[in-house]
Amino acid sequence: MNKEPVAKPAAKDEKAIPLNEIVISLYEAQDKIYPRSVSGFFTKWRWVMIWLTQLFFYGVPWLEWGHRQALLFDLEAKRFYIFNLVLYPQDLIYLTAILIISALSLFLFTAIAGRLWCGYTCPQTVYTEIFLWIERKIEGDRASRMKFDAATMSTKKFVRKGTKHFVWIVFALITGFTFVGYFSPIRELASSILSFSLGPWEIFWICFYGFATYGNAGFMREQVCKYMCPYARFQSAMFDDDTLIVTYDEERGEPRGGRSRKAEVSANAKPLGACIDCSLCVQVCPTGIDIRKGLQYECIGCGACADVCDTVMDKMGYERGLVKYSTQHAITNKWTHKQMVQRILRPRVLIYASILGLIIIALMTSLWLRTHFRVDVVRDRGVMARLTDDGKLENVYRLQIMNGTESVQHYKLSVSGVKDLEIESESVTEDEESEHESHSKTIMVKPAESRWLIVDLKIPDGTLETGSHKIEFQIEAVESKEIVTEKSVFLVPR
Repeated sequence: MNKEPVAKPAAKDEKAIPLNEIVISLYEAQDKIYPRSVSGFFTKWRWVMIWLTQLFFYGVPWLEWGHRQALLFDLEAKRFYIFNLVLYPQDLIYLTAILIISALSLFLFTAIAGRLWCGYTCPQTVYTEIFLWIERKIEGDRASRMKFDAATMSTKKFVRKGTKHFVWIVFALITGFTFVGYFSPIRELASSILSFSLGPWEIFWICFYGFATYGNAGFMREQVCKYMCPYARFQSAMFDDDTLIVTYDEERGEPRGGRSRKAEVSANAKPLGACIDCSLCVQVCPTGIDIRKGLQYECIGCGACADVCDTVMDKMGYERGLVKYSTQHAITNKWTHKQMVQRILRPRVLIYASILGLIIIALMTSLWLRTHFRVDVVRDRGVMARLTDDGKLENVYRLQIMNGTESVQHYKLSVSGVKDLEIESESVTEDEESEHESHSKTIMVKPAESRWLIVDLKIPDGTLETGSHKIEFQIEAVESKEIVTEKSVFLVPR
């Protein structure tokens, strides 16, 4: 009987290890990707979107609306300012609707045009492209960067690397400062930095988001898109054969092979396709994939490979479009551009668009009909009902009136449902006018603030039967004439 050869144990208590055992690493080493610079139609559009998104991101926090920041998510004051719209924690439904609209818009856009969001407007892609531009300006093109990284450390390399990282860190900290400026008034934040009076939490969050930008765009780059982003994993659920994606025309391009610029495609004994196997499409890809291998989840749809391939086709004198934006059906059936566009309005797209449209209409209608103030009525649980010294039965309530506008508002309070009901409330300020009638009061609330008001309701004892009697608080905004009603009960004890 043949025995498997074993190595001599190092000690008596150690187990024998087979000589033919192979150790396999569960993690494959990844080579650093050096994307080559490229120019073309899609690259120009990418830079247009980079400029637009960054002008919006860095510019909007500095815009003013009235006497405040136009877009501010003030967590400390529990108010969200979106230009002329002021939202409170109670308005979370609107923020939820905005997030749902954003998600459905992404689904709709993906079903139509694939991962164009990833390739043109995703923050990870945008900042990676900006950091790569800085790297090219300091260290040179792709070949120079590869040679530079492979060289041993020298004074020149240290200075260039240090300069690059210094610029990266400054840009990342500016990005972190701007991001925090959406949650803390950016002008006050800037003044605190200049006066060296920045609080510990502001310092922490600016450094945190700055470090995240520096790490993700400077080092992790395509790793975020390939392994960390969940969208790369579930995008296939929204793709079909009519989704516009970056595709390689295999029938036209294969078999690939090198040839001189003057050679004809069919000049060889074995005819070659239009692909000259220059691998430039791989070199320009920010995620390092080969588009000629078909659709891959790592593809972010940036179109860099289409731009560089068109450049090669021009030099070779071949027709453009070997790598292009198309659909699987269009490639297979050789559809024209018009036929491909006609397939946009298919059931999946119509369903996404219909649901999205309904939610947008519902949100706009709700915002249009939304009153600019809120009222909460809470019974004083400590005092259900009591007799006063003047022989009247009293119920105590606490009202919270929230002014959703950015100007001083006056609200007229009245109660209905029980006859001869009198209203008494806490003393009013000099700026308020109190009605002389006992059945109504006028309350003043400052801009974008809320006010708690203790309200006593009284009736002569014996007027009502024992039990619970329905009443209704009516609060009318004097300036806008809007009315809010809240139901409650008036208790008469036995």
